[in-house]
Amino acid sequence: MRFTDEPRTHCEVSVAAGPGRVWELVTDIGLPARLSPELRRVAWLDGADRPAPGARFEGHNRHRLLGQWRTVSHVTELTPGRTFTWAVTDADGHYGPPTLDPARPMAVWSYTLEAEEDGTRLRQSVRVGPGASGLTRAIERWPDREPDLVAARLAELRAGIRETLTGLKALAETDPGHR
Repeated sequence: MRFTDEPRTHCEVSVAAGPGRVWELVTDIGLPARLSPELRRVAWLDGADRPAPGARFEGHNRHRLLGQWRTVSHVTELTPGRTFTWAVTDADGHYGPPTLDPARPMAVWSYTLEAEEDGTRLRQSVRVGPGASGLTRAIERWPDREPDLVAARLAELRAGIRETLTGLKALAETDPGHR
């Protein structure tokens, strides 16, 4: 796979909790910072305090090879109880020219919820690009290794998604009022 193919990955989990409880957790932007191996902290911007179309939040990330960087994410889709999607931009120009354009994101992340007979099916997904990122920097340095670099980054992201979903599932299912 090449970067221009819009590489993406996802994971799903069945949660023994109702969609309302799961939605409450996935729309708490601070929670993934407790669960993710890469995201360290987040904060709403511009006076926002919850997801809404156009709302923005900053994230602070750390990766063993890429170092630390800040992003600004833009909520691009919000269907209460079903879909929460945000585009991540490189506001500080860590990987290229600074941008706050959600049409040229480093990545687009999404949670999708679907009610099941005994709980909720939760899916987290990511599409990398088309904006510059640590992956594009690596591809520029080693263009002959592009498919391997893309595969390795997708594997890292998938592992992080699994960790996050495992944590969300545990939190949702341990709350006594989760049904």
